[in-house]
Amino acid sequence: MSDLPTPIPADLVRLRGSIDNIDAALIYLLAERFKATQQVGVLKATRGMPPSDPGREEQQVARLRQLAHEADLDPVFAEKFLAFIVEEVIRHHEEIAQGHASRS
Repeated sequence: MSDLPTPIPADLVRLRGSIDNIDAALIYLLAERFKATQQVGVLKATRGMPPSDPGREEQQVARLRQLAHEADLDPVFAEKFLAFIVEEVIRHHEEIAQGHASRS
């Protein structure tokens, strides 16, 4: 029996390359999203607004579920993904608000 590695099929190499590119795009898109939400956090803090906006979050969940449906992506997964992001955004907004309050 040979110890040579089994060659990776060209289709698998191509698909993995696509996945790697998509992952990179997702990271850069998330970075841009968080840059925008950081600015939102600063605006909320300077105006004394709460870090969380349940009404907006509810609208975003409905919107993302619809987009997921249109994109043939599991809406439950999309909602879980958004919930994870929103949780992190709220945490950032709370930190910004605390920092703003300590400077006031």
